[in-house]
Amino acid sequence: MTIRLTGSYCRFLSITFIMMLVHLAAHSQFSDISSRLNSASQSSSSSSSGQSSNNKDSLQHRDRFADSITIFYKYYDSTRTRTIDSSINDFNKRFSVPYTNDNLGNLGTATRSLLFNPILKSGWDAGFHQYDIYNYTIENTRFFQTTRPYSELGYLLGSKNEQTIDVLHTQNRKSNFNFSLEYRFINSPGTFRTQNSSHNNLRFTTHYQSRNKRYESYLIYLSNKNASSENGGLVSNVSLDTLGGALNNPYQLATRLGSPTAYSPNPFNTTVNTGNIYKESKILFRHQYDLGIKDSIVTDSTTIHLFHPRFRIQHTLQLASNEYRFVDNDGDSTKYATYYNYHFAKDTISQDTISFKDHWTHVSNELSFISFPDKNNQSQYLKIGTIIQNLKQTINDKTSNSFYNFSVIGEYRNRTRNKLWDVIANGQLYLNGLNAGDFQTYVSLKRKLSNSLGSLQIGFQNVNRSPSFLLNAPTAFPMQAHGSFAKENITHLFAFYDNEKVGFKLSGDYYLLNNYTYDDNFFHAVQYASLFNVLHINGEKVFRLHNHINYYLEIHLQQATGNAPISVPQFLTRQRIAFEGNFYTNLFLSTGLEVRYVSDYKAPNYSPFIGQFFYQDNTTLSNRPDINFFFHFRIKSFKAFFRLENLNTVNPSDGFSFSHYNYKLSNYANTGLFTRFGIWWNFIN
Repeated sequence: MTIRLTGSYCRFLSITFIMMLVHLAAHSQFSDISSRLNSASQSSSSSSSGQSSNNKDSLQHRDRFADSITIFYKYYDSTRTRTIDSSINDFNKRFSVPYTNDNLGNLGTATRSLLFNPILKSGWDAGFHQYDIYNYTIENTRFFQTTRPYSELGYLLGSKNEQTIDVLHTQNRKSNFNFSLEYRFINSPGTFRTQNSSHNNLRFTTHYQSRNKRYESYLIYLSNKNASSENGGLVSNVSLDTLGGALNNPYQLATRLGSPTAYSPNPFNTTVNTGNIYKESKILFRHQYDLGIKDSIVTDSTTIHLFHPRFRIQHTLQLASNEYRFVDNDGDSTKYATYYNYHFAKDTISQDTISFKDHWTHVSNELSFISFPDKNNQSQYLKIGTIIQNLKQTINDKTSNSFYNFSVIGEYRNRTRNKLWDVIANGQLYLNGLNAGDFQTYVSLKRKLSNSLGSLQIGFQNVNRSPSFLLNAPTAFPMQAHGSFAKENITHLFAFYDNEKVGFKLSGDYYLLNNYTYDDNFFHAVQYASLFNVLHINGEKVFRLHNHINYYLEIHLQQATGNAPISVPQFLTRQRIAFEGNFYTNLFLSTGLEVRYVSDYKAPNYSPFIGQFFYQDNTTLSNRPDINFFFHFRIKSFKAFFRLENLNTVNPSDGFSFSHYNYKLSNYANTGLFTRFGIWWNFIN
């Protein structure tokens, strides 16, 4: 069948917005954030760990009562210095779900990318990724350096009692020791029944370097808890336009899972009676000792002591615990049999309760040796090492299985001192254990052409990986029996051109896949043995239409060969037209319309029991473009975002109510008119 959510593209009535700006009074001033290093240090050395020796001196001698702040950060395992982003023109930089992703109709529910995005990581993988976009990770962890304690508070309030809280604090206790704390809370009761979500994320980091600059350590602790109820989608799609529009309350519509009496749209209710509860805790500790050459810079007033590493011994310990659980305390055996052809097992807790649970613990030890060929360029190095990983799986708190992996790694990086070339090459090979024979390689070459021509990056990636554990091994989740799958092989070629001067970006991704493993129904995985390829091209351009009117264009084109079992649209675009600029000295404004359009395509279905989006070839999804109004502004360190989303749901035939819903999947509808208001405020203590 084909779902057609069409209707005459309405003539919108003019909407008048009366907004009152709050007079801001703050004790602290937030000056422009900079990561400029002292010129003497730049000419002598740069640190691969995120701090040059002169940075530490500038932190040490800085006047702690100064009104300004110097703050910068580097991502874990990166050598590039970055600064805090204070822009306001793109709400997606603040919102947890990017425009290239779709959820199930409520913030906090399972998400998937509309762009083809295979798993490009070898080795063990549990297989549960529907909440990844909401989580803190090791890879996106930032290590800060700051001259003053810095805090950032964010609060986002949406319709239907949706709320997001963001907290960040970082400070240098000494010039050689920094710590930071981050917390995020996402809670949304949802527009539809049995779809409430509650996510908690916590991350704590420390970074220490000894006075003689030989020893350095990094600590990361993070915790993610994802709790999201599952309603299985609407029983009838037709009822959404009839019953939902008439009652103006989609919460009363029948859903395939969950008891109609067990839920209410209460923002303080974080209980999940039917749905998924995932918990993750990780501790990473990396420490290293350097052998090298001492040096110094003598100025008129001081002597700056330097140290140039030439050889490094590095050890990384990682401890992790992951728990994946689906529970239904209000199970209806008739619904399970009717909609999913699933019958309760004899060993379930009771007749009306069903539960699946996998728990994993893993310990990883990495020992590496790093050589620095150029003493004045710590962004150039050669690294070799080994990793031993121990894994333990517990199924429904009963059966346990133990595994291990032994792998070797290698890496070469070189970001030249003139910043024109940036080379990255790394690889990992699993020699023994659960994932023996897996490997991954990555090569990237980036060149800055000129200030006017921008930069060009090209790269190659090849991954040979075991299918995710959920799809190919014993588990508590109701995966149907199947034969052993072969290893997947994915080749990825990519190119990226960026010209900041003219506001233009162009990128391309080419994937070549063999033995692609995927789900084809609620409980079953299969492998597509034929070779196929996917091409993705992305273009972005900023057009200045007038002094204060800008037009932002983003386009994605995707094409797969043959009958490849993937569910992605061929065309995706986001376009924004905004009136923006700097007014009255401290007021920065960006306001306008945002449109997102996804071409018709056979969207995947979703299995709430195993947390997987699965391929289907029967239903075509066709939607109106999503239209949003936004009003963003910044006054010094205060940023505010006001948005009216889903204006496209206006229904002229129903008294111009906002009841013409778009669909996310075949049985999952998006919300109607939705309001969001958020503030982010920076403080210098």
